[in-house]
Amino acid sequence: MPPNAGARKGSLDHGPAARAPRAETQSVLERTQELSLQRQRGTLRLGDDDSGTPEELDDEIPVVICAAAGRMGAAMAAINSIYSNTDANILFYVVGLRNTLSRIRKWIEHSKLREINFKVVEFNPMVLKGKIRPDSARPELLQPLNFVRFYLPLLIHQHEKVIYLDDDVIVQGDIQELYDTTLALGHAAAFSDDCDLPSLQDRHRLVGLQNTYMGFLDYRKQTIKDLGISPSTCSFNPGVIVANMTEWKHQRITKQLERWMQKNVEENLYSSSMGGEVATSPMLIVFHGKYSTINPLWHIRHLGWSPDTRYSEHFLQEAKLLHWNGRHKPWDFPSVHNDLWDSWFVPDPAGIFKLRNQNS
Repeated sequence: MPPNAGARKGSLDHGPAARAPRAETQSVLERTQELSLQRQRGTLRLGDDDSGTPEELDDEIPVVICAAAGRMGAAMAAINSIYSNTDANILFYVVGLRNTLSRIRKWIEHSKLREINFKVVEFNPMVLKGKIRPDSARPELLQPLNFVRFYLPLLIHQHEKVIYLDDDVIVQGDIQELYDTTLALGHAAAFSDDCDLPSLQDRHRLVGLQNTYMGFLDYRKQTIKDLGISPSTCSFNPGVIVANMTEWKHQRITKQLERWMQKNVEENLYSSSMGGEVATSPMLIVFHGKYSTINPLWHIRHLGWSPDTRYSEHFLQEAKLLHWNGRHKPWDFPSVHNDLWDSWFVPDPAGIFKLRNQNS
């Protein structure tokens, strides 16, 4: 068991006195249509039971995480680790496609996660129509939920600050610390710089790992050259985001991201055949020189890059958040450090999601 497992709440099975869960469902497309209403009414809530006072909203920490059909167990493990290691009031926004919403709710309500406060939010992939270039190199990166992070203001509108997490993470620290990340004036988000990575054992085995813009953007294209960004500029990883919704909307970040998605469809400015994910590249362009940084211990990544590369056990104990980005996920085989992930796994009540790693 990892060092922080159970350090705060231990088991989630606290009995009838525990916090009652809250669950609602809302379509992102509907959110788009309601934004004008929101401006008129100030705060547009998901349901009657969400009508908290401003003080209550200030006390909540909203965490957005996607639950994809084939890897739903990842999101549930991440949620379990977050909830178990904090005393903060967390509101989970669990995002899925329409055909998965009932399964998401069932998994939460029929497992130890039933005590969490959560909303199940539908992401309608129609918002991406005409904005994603077909890419055969890594088609899994083109899944609609990969782009949910672009649309945070359409999911969250009653909170000033929000945390977005990829599903293949485990949180070992108190999420309040991450939420308290300071964003500089005028910055809409905070990320982890790829140049702040700690030393790895056998780092030479991380073949193909990219940490500069050259690995994500096609500098042969004039549109990329015209940006005036040095190809040696350090990139960042958007798998962990602390975002300021007021700045995000003021700077029209979503519109800027969509613009670069459309440009990529027209000009093929980046692709998954390069070093990075197709969801990362437009963010690198839009946020260049305009983001704050997250404490490096709050985003220890590349655990899924190679089954042959490992961090030291001592270092992993110090890490606040672990990220298995890459092809080798901890619920599958081969993978590394999956014992740290297994301890947070929440079995699927429907019996659909099954572990395939060597510890199962």
